[in-house]
Amino acid sequence: MCGLGKERKTYDKFNKQIANPWKDITQGFLRPTSMSVPILTGVLNLTRVVDINYKENDEYTRVRKVMKDNIASLFIDPVSV
Repeated sequence: MCGLGKERKTYDKFNKQIANPWKDITQGFLRPTSMSVPILTGVLNLTRVVDINYKENDEYTRVRKVMKDNIASLFIDPVSV
């Protein structure tokens, strides 16, 4: 049980560290910057992938139903735009 409490504290600490960079990325899109939009878009998309893979669990290493559903919705049942 003690290990789970430690894991939860670590998880919460990382989540606090993640909140500010998300704000920075959003601000990068909202105000003019010298960085090109394709570079900002790439950074945003990479950040989204990492967020999805590691939000609650390590979905990259231990693929569960959530990740399988995400992959299926992306490649098997895509939404046409």
